[in-house]
Amino acid sequence: MKLQRKPVKKTTAAPHGKDVDPGSGPRRGQLLELTIERLDPEGLGVAHFEGKTILVAGTLPQDRCMARISHLGKTAVYADLVRMVLPSSLRTKQPICGDAGLCLGCALIGMRYAEQVTWKHEQVRGELATYPTLQKVTVQPVLSPNQRMHYRTTAKLAVAGTHAEPYIGIYRRASHDVVDLEECPLHHALVNRVIKATREGISKLKVPIWQEKNKSGILRYLVVRVSASTGAAMVTFVTSRRAFNEIHHLARYVQERIPQVVVVCQNVNSSEGNVIFGSHDHFLTKQQTIQDRIGEVEVLISPRSFLQVHNEAAALLYNAVLERAGLDGRQTVLDLYCGIGGIAMTLAPHAKRVLGVEVNAEAVADARRNAKLNNRRNCRFEAGDVAELLTDLAEDGERFDLVVLNPPRKGCDREVLQQVSELAPQRIIHVSCSPQTLARDLDILNGLGYACRELQPVDMFPQTPHVENVALLERRV
Repeated sequence: MKLQRKPVKKTTAAPHGKDVDPGSGPRRGQLLELTIERLDPEGLGVAHFEGKTILVAGTLPQDRCMARISHLGKTAVYADLVRMVLPSSLRTKQPICGDAGLCLGCALIGMRYAEQVTWKHEQVRGELATYPTLQKVTVQPVLSPNQRMHYRTTAKLAVAGTHAEPYIGIYRRASHDVVDLEECPLHHALVNRVIKATREGISKLKVPIWQEKNKSGILRYLVVRVSASTGAAMVTFVTSRRAFNEIHHLARYVQERIPQVVVVCQNVNSSEGNVIFGSHDHFLTKQQTIQDRIGEVEVLISPRSFLQVHNEAAALLYNAVLERAGLDGRQTVLDLYCGIGGIAMTLAPHAKRVLGVEVNAEAVADARRNAKLNNRRNCRFEAGDVAELLTDLAEDGERFDLVVLNPPRKGCDREVLQQVSELAPQRIIHVSCSPQTLARDLDILNGLGYACRELQPVDMFPQTPHVENVALLERRV
């Protein structure tokens, strides 16, 4: 694994806080021997030195290590791991990834899996414990997929360097350094093969890589999507301009080496900043989608579709929602933030009708196609702002027996929660990828008359600090 440094950005930036006068205490560049006490919610090791909190990426609780101070933040000090003095008993006997200390994309990959699950369960319980209204919520054991490596079927990767020495990978934590990925142990094997072929094609065909400093070059990002059920792959080259000739030849090179690549798309993004996709897609193949299966649902995937990256874990999540929905074929269901409709279509065979709402119009178009593909005739999907559509539903006198909330990481706006409570569903199921914002939302809903009975964690992303949760709430009589 290699590290390409972009000189236009400082690499000492911390993810939180600003530089302040450190006064006495740790100094930038100082080498310290530390004992890691715990992990923070982002998976950073937490230690203390002279009254200061020190955060060290790539460490685990009980690790004794040497670390060098890299940044003095407002609330914490950040340090880089230099070497391990005495490894934690929580660590695996053999490292799964020798480059984990450089990449830092999978903070828990060095931890034994049973310990990962315990840590995630404690994280969820800890967030609930901050609210008196949530003290009696039952937190079920974490649901774990069988596949815990090579599960990521989607990879969105930065392209950097030059055609003579291309780098394809992820930005290192808190920097614009690109870590060149070769055999990532979390990527589906086909994703790794596509990365390798693309790297070779860039060099052989001398494809100009986007240079942020002088705004020159073409290729900016590589996005790979794989169907776990069919073995087909979709490749999207994100470019700064149309540049058909260069990308056409690169696409042909990749397809010749990997016949499983059946869809190739060029997405043009001429904007500045770190947003990956632009608004224009140009397909270089007749086929424009690949098909996959999650649980009992078939889905068509387009270049910009949102889809969970772990099929088996997503099926566990969908089933956890279904088990708590209490459906017998007579209920009406409202699925808010429905994406491409995976949960809605899982519930539809057991409901009278399902309405899905999503702000992203492209996702709604995908959901409608997926409803036809699965013959879910009782599913309807609408595009628009969730709060505005909830207002319209209330004005039309609509009533729902079950409302499913699956918001982005920031959780739900208080206005949305208020509007949902005014629809007076018997049950609410809240699906969340953030224990912190989930606990906040559950506390608000408690004040609106909905008690959380139980919470089901799902390990959607093994080897990382992230955990998905399905919370069941019932209306108090």
